[in-house]
Amino acid sequence: MLAREYLREHADDYRRALSNRGASVDLDRYLALEAERRRVIAQVEQLKAQRNAASAEIATLKKNKQDASAQIEAMKRVGDDVIKLEEQRAQVEGELFQLERGFPNVPHESVPVGPDESANRVERTWGDRPSFAFTPKAHWDLGEALGILDFERATKITGARFSVLLGAGAQLSRALAAFMLDSHAQRGYREILTPFMVNGDSLFGTGQLPKFEQDLFKIAETPYYLIPTAEVPVTNFYRDEILDAATLTQSFCSYSPCFRSEAGSYGKDTRGLIRQHQFEKVELVKFTLPEKSWEEHEQLTRDAEAILQALNLHYRVVTLSTGDMGFASAKTFDIEVWLPGQETYREISSCSNFADFQARRANIRYRGADRKTGFVHTINGSGLPLGRTLVAVLENYQQEDGSVVVPEALRPYLRGIERITR
Repeated sequence: MLAREYLREHADDYRRALSNRGASVDLDRYLALEAERRRVIAQVEQLKAQRNAASAEIATLKKNKQDASAQIEAMKRVGDDVIKLEEQRAQVEGELFQLERGFPNVPHESVPVGPDESANRVERTWGDRPSFAFTPKAHWDLGEALGILDFERATKITGARFSVLLGAGAQLSRALAAFMLDSHAQRGYREILTPFMVNGDSLFGTGQLPKFEQDLFKIAETPYYLIPTAEVPVTNFYRDEILDAATLTQSFCSYSPCFRSEAGSYGKDTRGLIRQHQFEKVELVKFTLPEKSWEEHEQLTRDAEAILQALNLHYRVVTLSTGDMGFASAKTFDIEVWLPGQETYREISSCSNFADFQARRANIRYRGADRKTGFVHTINGSGLPLGRTLVAVLENYQQEDGSVVVPEALRPYLRGIERITR
């Protein structure tokens, strides 16, 4: 959510931001309502001041045993006017809120302007693409041939876009989770395990509601939703709280399953583990001060990259354009890992700085040594998803005989297993 002062005083700047995003909102209606709200507030304050002055006059008249009935009657009318104006204000506030909760964040000045992913900017690459003396296979063929992935039985058990990991596949996934959590703990992240269901207030706080409700799984006849990412419960850990500025930055890492309906992605990535209704992920979340925000965003991205570097997986980092970035983000770095079986880069982590956008929605503030308060900045990113990382390991470490070499960093978590075979 954006500051009303910004929308009121920098309306033209926000119009440009909306144009750069390719977004459309009724800003004119919002500004008219905001002007009405301020007019009503001023009128109420004026009537209250008038009522206070009259109260003093009535007290004086009564003290002098003079008739104050006319003044009392006038004040009753003033009181009725105040009630009507307060009702009008509440109605205006309600419509303002309905509008502003759908306003996207303002892209940072460093974000490339463009309509879609074609305008994304590559910032850096790491490592070399692996070379093969044979035609590398996609992970769905590798996994099924090794007996560690079963999509057919998952469809029988539940439906499309689910998977079963077996034997070394399940062990590899568990090893990745432990390795990621241990690695991030060494970098100063505090591990947190949260509920995997949240209420609507939590989803509003991080920006999923109301705009993206179709992407969520709601539990029937309850107020709860299955989480789409641990970003939601971890960010809302401090909802409606004021943090001591001296404790910031605070960094958390959280393992969780994630549940997404994938609405609007019909027919896209239907094979394999790339786009599932249920997957697991290690999420990184930071609460920080505005002056540390962009430095911490860079650091969180480097921390996610460190996992890929430890696994010796080639990747690149891109800055998403204004037309490709998320609703709540001010700036997003996507980390894209190379998948030789598909001969393409695929996004494996989105690391976003939301500035104070989420904090305003969730009312997360800090108090400095001067006792003044402000809204924290929130940052998060995958560090990393287990499924997509498993995909990258299978495709990059495959051998001509169909086996897969286990990256050295994971071997201590797999009791020394060096190779996955049938």
